[in-house]
Amino acid sequence: QVHLVESGGGSVQAGGSLRLSCKASGYKPGEHSMGWFIQTPGKGREGIADIDGDGTTSYADSVKGRFTISRDNAKNTLYLQMDSLKPEDTAMYYCAADSRVLAFSTEYRYWGQGTQVTVSP
Repeated sequence: QVHLVESGGGSVQAGGSLRLSCKASGYKPGEHSMGWFIQTPGKGREGIADIDGDGTTSYADSVKGRFTISRDNAKNTLYLQMDSLKPEDTAMYYCAADSRVLAFSTEYRYWGQGTQVTVSP
């Protein structure tokens, strides 16, 4: 059974940094696609970063140049390094995993429970 558990969220001032982690069990991040999504009240989940099994990464325009997705295959962990945070980055952050290459589709099979990120002005 696959479990994804996010951690690392919290409150930070604008311009600050946070690193989110997504620990996977029953799943090998290095073999499949994983992504980070955000969700704010009243809106659907939106993909912001993903990494394929071959290491290819992609980013939404809103985070390009500020966020970095990576993974540690030995630790079965996905990361999202977030720098130069803005108040508009405030959201619940979710990681997702699937054997297919889905980029920013919300059709990922496995999801974590989410971790809240709040950026104050």
